[in-house]
Amino acid sequence: MNRIVPIVMAGIVALAILSSCVFIVDQRQYALVFALGQIKRVIDEPGLHFKLPPPFQNVQYQDRRILTLDNPDIDRFITSEKINIQVDSYVKWRITDPLRYFTSVGGNEIIATDRLGRSLRDALNNQIAKLTVADVISLQRDRLMDTIRTKLNEGAKEIGADIVDVRLKRVDFAPEVSERVFARMESERKRVANERRATGAAESEKIRADADKQREVILAEAYRDSQRLRGAGDARATELYAEAFGRDADFAQFYRSLEAYRASFRDRSDVLVVDPSAEFFRFFRGAGAGSEQGPASGR
Repeated sequence: MNRIVPIVMAGIVALAILSSCVFIVDQRQYALVFALGQIKRVIDEPGLHFKLPPPFQNVQYQDRRILTLDNPDIDRFITSEKINIQVDSYVKWRITDPLRYFTSVGGNEIIATDRLGRSLRDALNNQIAKLTVADVISLQRDRLMDTIRTKLNEGAKEIGADIVDVRLKRVDFAPEVSERVFARMESERKRVANERRATGAAESEKIRADADKQREVILAEAYRDSQRLRGAGDARATELYAEAFGRDADFAQFYRSLEAYRASFRDRSDVLVVDPSAEFFRFFRGAGAGSEQGPASGR
C-alpha cells in the first residue's frame, strides 16, 4: 500500500507535465510559443502541438479571422466645397504577420484598432478634402474607398495586418449645414411648384379658350343648319298650303278663319267686343254660311 501512493502521485505529476506540454491550435487562431519571454515559434497550422512545460515555454493565441473596426463616433470632414459632412465608416481587417503584430502592438487588439482608426480618419480627411459632396455620396465613392484602403494597408502592414475592405455606412451633412440645405431645397421645390402652377394655369386658359371657340363654332353651325332646315320646311309648308288652297277656296277661307279664331282667343283673359252676327263669326253659324267673302283677319 505504501508503494502504491508514490506511484499514483508520480503518475499524476507526469500527466500534469505531459498535459502542459501539449496544446491545440484552432483553425481560427495563430499560436505564438514563448520561451522565457522570447518568441520561439509562430504556428499557423491547426492541430495538436507540443512545447516545454511552463515556465520554460508558454503559448499565446491570436485571432486569424477577419475583424471589424466599427467606429463608434461619427467623424466630421470638410469637402472641397467647404461643406461640413459627417461620415460613419467601418474597416474589415485581419492579422497576417503574427510576429510583427505582437512586436508592434503587443498582440493587443485595442491598440491595433486605435492605430487603424487614426489612420482611417487621416486618410478620409485627406481624400474628402479633394472631393465634392456629390463625389463622396455617389460619383467617386468606389474610387474613394479603393484609395483609402490602399492608404490604410500601408500603415496596417507595419503592425502585421491587412485591410480587407473599407466602407462608408452613412454620409450626412452636419446639422447646421442640413438646415440650410433643407431650406434651399424647400425654396427650390416651391419655385418649381409655382412654375408648374403658372404653366398649368396658362394651359388651362388656352384649353378653355379653345373649348369656347369650338362651342361658338358648333353653335353657329347648328344655328345655320337649323335656319336652313326651318327655311326649307317653311317653303315646303307654304307650297303645300298654296296647293291645298288652290284646290278648294272654301277650305282656304275656313282654315284662315280658324287661324284668326286661334289668334283671337289664345288666352282666357282675352276680351273681344263684336256683334255676334258679324262676318267674323259666320263659320260659327253653319257650315254653308257666307262663302263668297272671307273673314276680316286681325279685327
